[in-house]
Amino acid sequence: MIIEKLERAVQILEESPEFTHLIPEVRSNIVMARENAQTIKDVAGIPGRITAVKGIPKAVSRPDFGASSHMARLVLSVMKHDPEKLSAINIKYHPDLVEICHRLGLRVSSYDRNQEPSEVSEKEGSTISWGVEVAVQNLGAVPDVIYHKGAWGKEPMIVMVGNQPEELAEMAVCLAKLFSPQNRI
Repeated sequence: MIIEKLERAVQILEESPEFTHLIPEVRSNIVMARENAQTIKDVAGIPGRITAVKGIPKAVSRPDFGASSHMARLVLSVMKHDPEKLSAINIKYHPDLVEICHRLGLRVSSYDRNQEPSEVSEKEGSTISWGVEVAVQNLGAVPDVIYHKGAWGKEPMIVMVGNQPEELAEMAVCLAKLFSPQNRI
């Protein structure tokens, strides 16, 4: 079921040329965890991520478990606060996108990677969990959208979290259409 849901989510993204405007330099990924997931192997994503080919979003590969360590760690961290939030997608950071999320009534929170404690930054793979914890504390609830403005050598990023990958894909396409150059002033 999880692989099929991710395949449908990828199809939604691939059918939206506008989504290419939201793909960050590190590329996008969309993931979904099993209920009660404990490890990265319990989370499926897109090996090689989602990129743009001739202006069209394109998944490099079919979804598979253990395919995305970064996004898997993020979902596992979010699930500690809300076990129903099994999915996530990353998109590029832009202040207009954050504003659109606010206007749509999404719960938005952020963290500052420059405030990351040294014991966190020195431990491989712990930044994401720390960022989720800070974003949850800042909002007092699990956000729908978590963002950071980057740090030295780290691209700014927005991550949307939710229950189902298809819903996140549809929301990402909605954001892309609202953000697209012809709609921006």
